Amino acid sequence: MNDPEAARPKRRTITDQEALQFHSQGRPGKLEVIPTKPMATQRDLSLAYSPGVAVPVKAIAEDPSRAYDYTAKGNMVAVISNGTAILGLGNLGALASKPVMEGKAVLFKRFADIDSIDLEVDTEDPDAFIAAVRYLGPSFGGINLEDIKAPECFIIEERLRELMDIPVFHDDQHGTAIIAAAGMLNAMKLTGRDIRETRLVCNGAGAAGIACLDLIKAMGFQPQNVLLCDTKGVVYQGRESGMNQWKSAHAVHTDKRTLADAMEGADIFFGLSAKGALTAEMVRSMAPKPIIFAMANPDPEITPEEAHAVRNDAIVATGRSDYPNQVNNVLGFPYIFRGALDVRATTINMEMKIAAVHALADLAREDVPDEVAAAYGGARPRFGRDYIIPVPFDPRLIHTVPPAVARAAMDTGVARRPIVDMAGYAAQLSARRDPVAGALQRIVERAKRFPKRVIFAEGEEEQVIRAALSFTNQGLGTALLIGREDRIAKTAAGLGLDIAEQRGIEIHNARLSHRNATYAQFLYQRLQRRGFLFRDCQRLINTDRNHFAAAMLANGDADAMVTGVTRNFSAALADVARVIDPKPGHRLMGVSLVLSRGRTVLVADTAITEMPEAEDLAAIAVEAARVARRLGYEPRVAMLAFSTFGHPPGERSQRVQDAVKLLDGMHVDFEYDGEIAADVALNRERMAAYPFCRLSDVANVLVMPAFHSASISTHMLQELGGATLIGPMIVGLDRPVQIVPLGARDSDIVNMAALAAFNIGG
Repeated sequence: MNDPEAARPKRRTITDQEALQFHSQGRPGKLEVIPTKPMATQRDLSLAYSPGVAVPVKAIAEDPSRAYDYTAKGNMVAVISNGTAILGLGNLGALASKPVMEGKAVLFKRFADIDSIDLEVDTEDPDAFIAAVRYLGPSFGGINLEDIKAPECFIIEERLRELMDIPVFHDDQHGTAIIAAAGMLNAMKLTGRDIRETRLVCNGAGAAGIACLDLIKAMGFQPQNVLLCDTKGVVYQGRESGMNQWKSAHAVHTDKRTLADAMEGADIFFGLSAKGALTAEMVRSMAPKPIIFAMANPDPEITPEEAHAVRNDAIVATGRSDYPNQVNNVLGFPYIFRGALDVRATTINMEMKIAAVHALADLAREDVPDEVAAAYGGARPRFGRDYIIPVPFDPRLIHTVPPAVARAAMDTGVARRPIVDMAGYAAQLSARRDPVAGALQRIVERAKRFPKRVIFAEGEEEQVIRAALSFTNQGLGTALLIGREDRIAKTAAGLGLDIAEQRGIEIHNARLSHRNATYAQFLYQRLQRRGFLFRDCQRLINTDRNHFAAAMLANGDADAMVTGVTRNFSAALADVARVIDPKPGHRLMGVSLVLSRGRTVLVADTAITEMPEAEDLAAIAVEAARVARRLGYEPRVAMLAFSTFGHPPGERSQRVQDAVKLLDGMHVDFEYDGEIAADVALNRERMAAYPFCRLSDVANVLVMPAFHSASISTHMLQELGGATLIGPMIVGLDRPVQIVPLGARDSDIVNMAALAAFNIGG
């Protein structure tokens, strides 16, 4: 029995009640406005409004470009519709389109950190719509048109582009075209096709269909090789029925009259029409290795199962998330606007769209990180017939597409504020989506300037190999994988990689290393009075990757080390501590970086000393302040307790008070105070109740009274507060070693490797 419907992946059905509850629960809708400046005092209000607001008003009147400096204009996009073509629901009116437009605004914020507001214009008259929108230019940095039916959408976009000096972009047209074109390029690469000789049939002459043809012809498709079809058949020269100027622009001289005629021998099918429009017989008549983009929603022109039943050599893409190769506009519009806004572009031109196409296509060919595998339910996609388009939650989109778009805007003269440092711009973009990227930017830049040889101790593990590849590809240094060559090669081959061809990667087999005897003797000298025989040390060097790696580091054969993927923190640290001592004059401890709501705080000690005495706490404060300065922060250290300056009293509080007295006697060169509760240390208003407090502002270094409180609080912040946690980072060892969490992702391993190369402990 061959039932395509039975074979189709099952989608989780969203009930009407679920959808309505989602949109109505709590505050109705999906948007709210939150001020970006403090509004707590009368002075704040005076600055925000009258009289303070008069100053930027005058500045903008003198120079309109200052609006980008003093207002939200430069990061604000209007999502505008009249509701004449809402999703696949048709013309339901402007008000009914509001949930969709709110959703679009949310996507702008989620994926590209662009603020957006929805505007529903209650008219179907193109001239009235244009008149309503054209005067909104001063309010926004860009206009995203949405769900407007053809052919009116062509008229509206064209006129607004002429009348406004900010980007105007109809996503239903160009978003679909850009994503489809990116996937098409990769499908053509896989099937060995030349863009100048490939034959394409597009079924659907609406907004998206016309835009697809405009784009692919600009990219190099020959007009005579492209056939457009609508409900009346092929759009050919001389046809009169159902024609308009936009269809006529793609009419060709041909004797083909039906979609079935057009499909004979075609290489590519673009479907932007309706369910069932493409039949099995039509697919059978296509050229070898056909490329089928069945993009009708919610049901494609033909399902992948139906297409593969007659042509197992076909590459198929759809608009649905339950099939591979989803053509999803969210891959395009947030990032295209991000690049356009950041150079203050006057328009989004064809060159910028083509740049986005190539950026997306190139990204799909790269090895994917763990975040992408998670989006696939743990199955790691690899460039091929089922992965020709990136997935929406790929974290690399934010620093891949906008720079390409911005560069194209600069090259074509539509950028009013060119970007000089593209590498720095890409790093800033990463920080918008990933707070870790922002926090580690300085570290990564330094690692690139001074690349190190970093040991990846668990070199046979898949995510470690991926991390090593990413580490070297980013130019952070040389990766030394510890493991057996055949195992590493086999694992890499399973990832589609030839490890022997990867530059910047070395493999070191502990048992076969020419330094094996040296390391064994070195370890024996350290452990012979701790109950270890030479053969015990030889066995550790031969069989335990952490001991071999640490000995390699201690003997100067590498610059740093990262481990921890396959064993817990304490076990990994115990292995390393047998080989490497604490640095003289430094405190061995763990420091965690907590990133939350735009703030970065260091917390210590989160890994080593369980119940520190006063002397320990003072030493931890000194070491933590040193780490803060190494990271670029001027330390303000709060010695935390459950009490604040003596109330309520307690045994642990006394130890903290004693630690502060010890710091007083040490004459340290950083701000500190305590004992102090966390809410006081991190809140200006509450701190103001203690005018004698020595801290000039809220604390950025927190010294915990005990290991358990440090660990509990940081992990609670991570799980309940949505904070990002980096660490614990080990400081105080004589050689830089970092330990990642058990089962860490490849991106976490790369971050820790960069911290190790940077030598966070100084």
